[in-house]
Amino acid sequence: MRESFRAGTMMPDECERKPEERRAPLRVLMVAPTPFFGDRGCHVRIFEQVRALRPHGVQVLVATYAVGRDVPGVRTMRTPRLPWVRRLPIGFSVHKPYLDLLLLATAAQAVRRFSPDILHGHLHEGAALATLLSRVTRVPAVADLQGSLTSELVDHGTLPASGSLPRLARLVERHLLTGPSRLLASSTGFAHELREQWGGGSRVVALPDGVDPEVFRPGLSAEDLRCTLGLMGKRVVVFLGILTPHQGIDDLLTAWSSVISAVPDAHLLLMGYPNEHRYRGHVARLGLERSVTIPGRVDYSEAPRYLALGDVAVSLKRSATEGNGKLLNYMATGLPVIAYEGPTSRQILGDAGVFVPVGDTAAFAHACAALLNDPGARTRRGQALRERAVSLFAWPALARQLLDVYQDLRRSQARKP
Repeated sequence: MRESFRAGTMMPDECERKPEERRAPLRVLMVAPTPFFGDRGCHVRIFEQVRALRPHGVQVLVATYAVGRDVPGVRTMRTPRLPWVRRLPIGFSVHKPYLDLLLLATAAQAVRRFSPDILHGHLHEGAALATLLSRVTRVPAVADLQGSLTSELVDHGTLPASGSLPRLARLVERHLLTGPSRLLASSTGFAHELREQWGGGSRVVALPDGVDPEVFRPGLSAEDLRCTLGLMGKRVVVFLGILTPHQGIDDLLTAWSSVISAVPDAHLLLMGYPNEHRYRGHVARLGLERSVTIPGRVDYSEAPRYLALGDVAVSLKRSATEGNGKLLNYMATGLPVIAYEGPTSRQILGDAGVFVPVGDTAAFAHACAALLNDPGARTRRGQALRERAVSLFAWPALARQLLDVYQDLRRSQARKP
């Protein structure tokens, strides 16, 4: 099998060490069954974990698909490139089964060359691959999960809400979760679900998404972007994330006519991907072109400046237990936030957030207009959310928690005969 070490990534002679030659720092192989790096969700979590672990001397290698974008400073080992797979959709793809087999082979080769102390599998597929490798190598496996796989497939319409298919999927998911030594949950709500409904027990560790408050911070200059996007003199509502119904984009656009009726100079900056063309067409059909801008995909390195354009940030994600990392970026930037009611949004935003019932577009429009018309409330809530992000969700503290999980597993492994 062809090995792929892409530009700016780990070179072969850098990772070829026999186990007895390993240095003291921890070595972690992250298995990422996704086109890393893609400026979204779990990709950001992987990237921030790698960056936050670096000051602790932890060496990380990310095994991932051939498609994707290399990130400076993040060592990656990629599967062989297949000419007919140039991009992957968000969610399920018919290509995934054989890409995961290729990733298993690539990760196995990485184990041999990199000699990791920990196998860290992201998402359910990564957890399954890490567990398989763990059984062969006896290197402990960690599963890093954003929410229930079955619930996600139902939410995205891949599976029906009831019937034999979701029941079978839950059986498979339950079996998969028996393998890893630790289950990391990106929200306390999902951590509780893992313990009580999926048999995770004491193996479950709540490790929320985090943010670097030195990168996402108030006061960044973005006047050039404001001018380029035609936002001068506008009160701007920002969204940055995946553009899908599951993220509440349809609800947001349904409510927007009511918002601009109450606040004529309001402007919605709807940033992210995929489905940009579809939603631009939807905006045109609703006659909202003058008050909605969809710039498309925003490079993660530019995200702090784009968020600095906002007066209010929104997230109408419908999932009850999935993580919602975008909220943390909003908070660290000092933006007041409106979100759908739910345990994850409550856990992250606390009392400083503005919450509306799931699917209640009229309530959202009213809350959005009220916040846009009250600069004092925006300032108070934004400052409180910034303080909350710094004190509870900064990556330096979360990296320490993750390192404790790794070291506990390494000590347990060392005690085994």
